[in-house]
Parts: sequence; structure tokens; C-alpha cells
Amino acid sequence: MLEIKNLKKRYGNFELDCSFHIDNDQVIGLVGRNGVGKTTIFRSILGLLRPDSGEVHLFGKPVSQLSANDKGRIGVTFPNSFISEGFTITDVKKTLSATYSATFNISEFEQKCEQQKLPVDKKVKHFSTGIQAKLKLLLALSHEADFLLLDQPTSGLDVIVRKELLAMLQAYLGQKHNRSVLISSHISSDLEQICDFIILIDDGKIILQEETDHLLNNYGILKVPAEEYPSLDKEFILATKKRKYGYACLTNERRYYQENNPKLAVEKASVDDVLELLIKEEK
Repeated sequence: MLEIKNLKKRYGNFELDCSFHIDNDQVIGLVGRNGVGKTTIFRSILGLLRPDSGEVHLFGKPVSQLSANDKGRIGVTFPNSFISEGFTITDVKKTLSATYSATFNISEFEQKCEQQKLPVDKKVKHFSTGIQAKLKLLLALSHEADFLLLDQPTSGLDVIVRKELLAMLQAYLGQKHNRSVLISSHISSDLEQICDFIILIDDGKIILQEETDHLLNNYGILKVPAEEYPSLDKEFILATKKRKYGYACLTNERRYYQENNPKLAVEKASVDDVLELLIKEEK
């Protein structure tokens, strides 16, 4: 579905340098702090910026060679991009009908708007943040897109609305095979629910690519007193950071340490835990 190979883009002292791929029927979560390269990756996939070097292929083609029909197979949400605030959903339907005449199903879109209780004749500028987020996602899903590029679709929303958005996305993916998603979020619990793989990025580099289930089932945090750290078996330690109590150590073999160090505090690791221990310290 998507192939990114040796993608490089430099801005001053920052350089993005990454490679990864997304297969059919995969949901990939992209995680990292602000300013580490996520938006540059998204914009490169959409052909909105030209990389310094490297290749970006979508649907088996370089993104620069995607046809209008190919681009119609992409559904996108960005935090700060939206339709005109003066539009109503009635206006939105007309725009979608004209833009995606072959794939936009008006009756299905109307049904989903009704299910999500979206006000059809109210101007978008009067929508709540949650209603706007639902409409953004519906727009991305409305034209039978095969590849979804979702940049922080649940950002700033309460837990109820986030669950509703994730349910909408999961229902869409369940309707048809060969649909894939690249989604970024600062809310790792959302990604843990829906993603097959997690990609962690820091300072323009991918620092971890891991299957979500494997990460949640096997990664762990060891809380090691300072006096015990020198004698700790570090064979399966991926990262260590100093803490008040001693050291926090990230491992991808949690059960090994639970079995061989029964007195040691070993906790399951979340995506946030893994990212926090792997990223470089703030300067």
C-alpha cells in the first residue's frame, strides 16, 4: 500500500531520515513529540513537499505520479485544516458530490450524519470541537478511500467522543479488505486499541517499529534501586534513565526479569512508557 524508502528532508539543523512500509489491511500508529518529523512524513506522502532524497510510493506508484483517481483513494484529516466555516453539511454534500462523483454515496453520508447527530443546517463555525472532529473523519471516510492518513484525529477530545471516533474508524475498516491507515496521535491509548504496529519517531529518526500486541505483552519497565543496578543482567535492556529511586530500565523481555529477579519491581509498559524511555532528553 505505502512504501517509504530512505526519505530525507532537512530544515536547518533538523533532518528527517526514515524508511517504513504499510501493507494492505494494516493500521500503523506514528508516535512522537511535536517537531520530530511526523507532519513532514504526512506532507511527503501527499506530495505537498518535495523530499531532498528518497522514495515515497503509494498504490505502487511514486506519489508524484498519482492520478486524480488515485488521489481520490486517499482520505485525510489534519488538525488545522477544515472546510469553510460558513458551510453547512448541506453545502458539504454538494462539494463532495462534485469532487468524488464516482465514489461519494449521498444517502450513506446522510445516514452517518444522522447516526452521529450532526446538525445538517447549522454552520460549521458553530459546531463543537467534538462535532467538528466527527465531521472531519466522516469526510475522510465518505468517498471509499483505500488509504487513510489521519493526523491527530482525536486530539483535544473527551474520552466519549474519542471512543465514538475510533468505533467509526473500526467499522469503516471492517466493511472492506485492502484498506490501510497511517494515524498519528499524542494519546497512545487510542493507538493501542486500533493499531497493528507502532512506529516511534524522535529527532527525525525511527527509533522503534514494533507490533502493538508484542509491545504491550512483552515490554516492561524495571524499577531498579541504584545499589542493585551494577549487578543487573542487562542482556535485554533497551534503554535506561536515572530516577530518584535509582534507574528505570526498558526491556522487551518482561517475563525474563520477572522470573529471574522476583524481588525486582517490573511493570507492563505502555506506548508512552516506551517512547519516554527511548527518546533523547530535552536540551
